[in-house]
Amino acid sequence: MPFNSLLSLLTKRRVKQIELFKKYPTEVQHDVFRYLINSARNTEWGQRYDYKSIKSYQEFSERLPLQDYEDVKPFVERLKRGEQNLLWSTPIKWFAKSSGTTNDKSKFIPVSREALEDCHYKGGKDLLGLYYHHHPKAEIYKGKHLVVGGSAQINYLNKYSYFGDLSAIILKNLPLWVEMRRTPNLEIALMDKWEEKIEKMAEAIMQEDIRSMTGVPSWTLVLLRRVLEKSGKDNIADVWPGLELFMHGGVNFEPYREQYCQIIRKPVMNYVETYNASEGFFGLQERDDSDLLLMLDYGIFYEFIPAAEEVNKESSKTISLGEVEVGKNYAIVISTNAGLWRYLVGDTVMFTSLNPYKIKVTGRTKHFINAFGEEIIIDNADKAIYYACEQTQSSIRDYTAGPVYMNEGKGSHEWLIEFEKPPKNLTLFTEKLDEELKRVNSDYEAKRTGNLNLEMPKVISVPDGTFYEWLKQKEKLGGQHKVPRLSNNRKIIEEIKNILVH
Repeated sequence: MPFNSLLSLLTKRRVKQIELFKKYPTEVQHDVFRYLINSARNTEWGQRYDYKSIKSYQEFSERLPLQDYEDVKPFVERLKRGEQNLLWSTPIKWFAKSSGTTNDKSKFIPVSREALEDCHYKGGKDLLGLYYHHHPKAEIYKGKHLVVGGSAQINYLNKYSYFGDLSAIILKNLPLWVEMRRTPNLEIALMDKWEEKIEKMAEAIMQEDIRSMTGVPSWTLVLLRRVLEKSGKDNIADVWPGLELFMHGGVNFEPYREQYCQIIRKPVMNYVETYNASEGFFGLQERDDSDLLLMLDYGIFYEFIPAAEEVNKESSKTISLGEVEVGKNYAIVISTNAGLWRYLVGDTVMFTSLNPYKIKVTGRTKHFINAFGEEIIIDNADKAIYYACEQTQSSIRDYTAGPVYMNEGKGSHEWLIEFEKPPKNLTLFTEKLDEELKRVNSDYEAKRTGNLNLEMPKVISVPDGTFYEWLKQKEKLGGQHKVPRLSNNRKIIEEIKNILVH
């Protein structure tokens, strides 16, 4: 049977399942809830909270406390030493080293076989299946799939346990039929020295027939530019004529879209966003022009905390999926088929649709600016940056922002921006940034009115390579590592400005 015919048959079956959870979302989530409770009832955790007697979500939410990584860490340490049946009923052998922030402390998220197969792999298969469903003439299978991922290392505490970036764990466990289509080879793909790895990757993939790519937009862009330098070309389409799809996640794609359009110049190029993390695969775009469909049958049970006030695991109250509203900001709480229970992921989302449930990622619970009551979140910042770039024909590589404290209770925001294409007039860029922030955030607008509490933001254009050097100093190059967009203090701002001085 031809590949497209076989894939079409499998996709139709899965599309029906997706339509089912779109139609009956609360029922599907209830089934996931019962599956998780029943699976973990005999674990140490399940016995501690008497899972056998839990009959409803209300009992579950009242009995179990909200968790963050510090709460889970003692169990993780025991799992890493080889103990089992603690949080989940099947063996935990893999640990995803979280790289969503640049905190000094690493997080090791347990990954079960169920989490790999029924969540992470399922997400990847759904993404490709839906892509073929909407693009029946796609020919991705005729070439290779480029994966720009992280590194993997053996957990020195137990020779049978492994840790690394989630992408590396997925690579180490891929089925043979997928591995045959992936590039570069594992020896290169799992290198942990990013600067050496980028050279090896560029050299290895230049002659391949690459049809699709997966990666974080910022780091994938670094690799693609190196490929152009090595090949002597100025258009990726001249290197890989068959390239048609980039599956991306980790950061908002919009600030990078123009740069991709500049270096991948071809009539048909598709960009599809995913929302996945070490803790699970949460959402994906059905089409490249839609918000993220919340995937409800991946073995993850969702709760939400209205994020109008600061999220606090001791006092915040959760609501179920059926209680959320469009246009409100929520912190995500998950219980998963890898043994995370009522776990605060640290992300905030906003629902853009309830039928089906679609979301957009708006930021991190700890990454915001609210020094003067302005409540700026990452979604606001990304929109303002994108608008300012559009209005001044400029583009960025990266940015971060934080508060500036002045006299008499007044303040400002300081933005450090590394431009790919600098604006001809930085003052105009700053004005447009401020203008859009006022439009998308009424609290900011109120504080800026008459310079009441906030004065005009200060934008500093930093030299090429500044953020790269900061990440390098933090040993955070490559993979899913990224610069925090917003901070409610000046620690990151001052660290980066210190690089500029030296």
